[in-house]
Amino acid sequence: MDGVSKYFDAGNTVANYQLNLEVEDGEFLVILGPSGCGKTTALRLIAGLEQPSEGAIYFDDERVDGRSPSERNVAMVFQNYALYPHMTVAQNIGYPLKVRGVSPDDRDQKVATVTELLHIEDQVDKKPAALSGGQRQRVALARAIVREPSVFLLDEPLSNLDAKLRQEMRIELKRLQNELAITTVYVTHNQEEAMSMADTVVVMNRGTIQQIAPPQELYKRPRTAWVARFIGSPPMNLFRGTRRNGSIDLGEAGTVELPGKIDADEAVVETAGQDDASTASVVANSARDDVAVGVRPEDLTVSTTRPSSGNVIEGRVETVEPMGEYILLNVFVNDQIVNAKLSEWTVEKDERVYLTFDDDDAYLYDDGGELVA
Repeated sequence: MDGVSKYFDAGNTVANYQLNLEVEDGEFLVILGPSGCGKTTALRLIAGLEQPSEGAIYFDDERVDGRSPSERNVAMVFQNYALYPHMTVAQNIGYPLKVRGVSPDDRDQKVATVTELLHIEDQVDKKPAALSGGQRQRVALARAIVREPSVFLLDEPLSNLDAKLRQEMRIELKRLQNELAITTVYVTHNQEEAMSMADTVVVMNRGTIQQIAPPQELYKRPRTAWVARFIGSPPMNLFRGTRRNGSIDLGEAGTVELPGKIDADEAVVETAGQDDASTASVVANSARDDVAVGVRPEDLTVSTTRPSSGNVIEGRVETVEPMGEYILLNVFVNDQIVNAKLSEWTVEKDERVYLTFDDDDAYLYDDGGELVA
């Protein structure tokens, strides 16, 4: 996708804006974002169900925008499965081949192969109404796979399944994609699906791409404060403050130093000054503006006595949530709730506590929400 934008309502509604994206052959790429962010429109543009208002789409360096879905050789699986209720499983799966004029014998052979691959060979004579949600999803996948597409497109395919089935189908989908090596673009709002299945994750918000990265890099190095808050459960904590004289003032919560990260910012100011004194002034002023210090919940240490050194933030316990594998402590800090993951804890509501963290576990974002260090 090269500079692809999509507008509706005579240009008044921007669904996608300037999408630049490359999917490698055989890659499992997930487009992740909240509802209404434009991820399904992006998928429909790839499929050919929508045409771009601007930009171009290429398959193997051949421009395809303007071509129909059938001319692109893509297969799409929708959230609602879109099965024909009057057809059996075998007929549903074989229908795309029938449309292409494939002979009945070849059709039966391909249907048998794909139903065995998806473990639904004993369901072929049933109609969709007699199947469970997971079985219907497998039929929809089988119907897409049997076409042997060059690109496999999936739009929220697991959202109608319960938690246990979703987990099983995630494993199944990843196995299939590895086995078939089909280039796959998968759309979801569920970050657990994205992080567990993807080779690469594309995070979208308000029609634009926020970050493209492998799952672990996305978690360990969120490029913006928005991505930091979106990725993770619970998400990253952001402590609002102001940079002054080599430290960050968090108001009533305290002050943190973060020497390596603030020094890195000052180096940017110094470098800018070598070329343009006015630029140095602008950057130096921005270095004193509002910033955010990001810390993951699992990287916070909590105590009831104030530590004598390190980065210390003072707060008050709001609630304690036992989650089984960990305890989630919700702490009120500077008019916001901060989350801390603990292995064990005995504490009372409204008790005063102190949060500490290592410099290496902190992220510094500028007043525009961009990662500084």
